[in-house]
Amino acid sequence: MKILVLNCGSSSVKFRLFEMDGERELLRGQVERIGTGGSRLAVQSEKGCSTLAGMPVQSHKQALYMALESLKDPDLGAISSLQEIRAVGHRVVHGGSCFTQSVKIDEDVKQRLYGLVDLAPLHNPYSLMGIEAAAALLPHARSVAVFDTAFHQTLPPQAYIYALPFELYEKHGIRRYGFHGTSHRYIMEESSKFIDRDAKDLRIISCHLGSGASIAAIMKGESFDTSMGMTPLEGLVMGTRCGDLDPAILLYLMEREKLAPAEVQELLNRKSGLLGISGYTSDAKRLEQAAYLDRDPDKARRALNSSHPHHHRSRLALEIFCYRLRKYIGAYAAAMGGLDILAFTGGIGEHSATIPQDSCAGMEFMGIELGQKTDLGNGWHELSAPSSRARVLVIPANEELMIARDTIKAA
Repeated sequence: MKILVLNCGSSSVKFRLFEMDGERELLRGQVERIGTGGSRLAVQSEKGCSTLAGMPVQSHKQALYMALESLKDPDLGAISSLQEIRAVGHRVVHGGSCFTQSVKIDEDVKQRLYGLVDLAPLHNPYSLMGIEAAAALLPHARSVAVFDTAFHQTLPPQAYIYALPFELYEKHGIRRYGFHGTSHRYIMEESSKFIDRDAKDLRIISCHLGSGASIAAIMKGESFDTSMGMTPLEGLVMGTRCGDLDPAILLYLMEREKLAPAEVQELLNRKSGLLGISGYTSDAKRLEQAAYLDRDPDKARRALNSSHPHHHRSRLALEIFCYRLRKYIGAYAAAMGGLDILAFTGGIGEHSATIPQDSCAGMEFMGIELGQKTDLGNGWHELSAPSSRARVLVIPANEELMIARDTIKAA
């Protein structure tokens, strides 16, 4: 059975096609810069890869049409007819309290999703655009919504209730929802399978580190706590998001800087985090290059293509990132009464040369002992020493495969 997975952002549509007999990825691609000019379609399949740039793409429906055409391309495509696609799995960031698992999309589900737009105004509207586009272009295929928040619906009340007047939770649904649930669930399933133990017998901390970053405590096969809150803004330092912040700072800034709510949103979501601290970039790889400019000046300058004045602030950004992550790891290990697996995933988690190791430094007291980085194959690595009580793993992210698996179950 062939399953198409869609992940629609504000100006992009990412897509993957899976043959679920054997869980084989046939093709992946993305359309970028929708509605902004200079759009770009990039496709990679078992036959090769291709990039088409410069064409105008004005809507998500047009972007999906281009994606579907690429699936049929005689040189790179993986199907001869769209009828081969049996179902479409849609990544939906926020399911509120309405959705505790993946669901087949019908008119009632769509209306409830429209009612949740206020909880994730930067994400859910674009998922709905993808859902509407798929219904129009693939009317024969069943559509399934897979929610970032669903995995965290098992959080106990002490983890999801904020210390606000309780009636605000009852009236407005103000609570911790958590995100990246599909990724954290994938890490739980794959890491427990790797060490050949039932996830219900393990205490797992999953660190999804990318431009958005979150950490989850997983106990007895369920999410027990997670760093993101009612929105994806809370928790760890991220690429351009601030993470945890004293809320009184916002009131102070709104008064002193005369900021409107929209400007505060822009400040917290797009101008803070690694970018705000470094004053340079939100890209962790370039920050690592800049941060250690004085350790190996020639090598770092070649990587940066020029000398860089901000290496002290770049180093500070990374130190704050690791410090915040280390605090969460320690807190979640304490909350679960111990730790069996610590896993890193996402663009930073998988590829950073320093962040996973620096975040674990000095944690021997809680059973984490780092050793030589060991290649386990298929992108997996182990960072822990043989004597370590907790296994420290690097696991390639594959949220799309998890979405495809859920799509089969729900469709």
